[in-house]
Amino acid sequence: MADRTKSSKEKFETVEPLGKRVLIRKDEDKKVTKGGIELPDSVEIPTISGRIVAISTQIDNDEDFPIRQYDRVLFNPKNAIPVEFDADNYLYVVPLEDVVAIFRSK
Repeated sequence: MADRTKSSKEKFETVEPLGKRVLIRKDEDKKVTKGGIELPDSVEIPTISGRIVAISTQIDNDEDFPIRQYDRVLFNPKNAIPVEFDADNYLYVVPLEDVVAIFRSK
């Protein structure tokens, strides 16, 4: 019976960022330029935008930070730590200071 419980927990594994960090699902890399030119798979244009999947408790409890779950943001990927769940999810733990902008609709 203990084995069933263990496999259930593994099925629902999550990542919770600690400190002043957020978990971001990176947008897909663009394979077509704005001019309509298709790029080969070997060429990558780095995309540094994504959605906030989770925020640390420290950030959530601090009213000075305007970031909330599901916000779309721009981030500097230099210090981002990749989290590997599966090939279709591009998740990164990103320090708050590397989140440089939030997209807002008016």
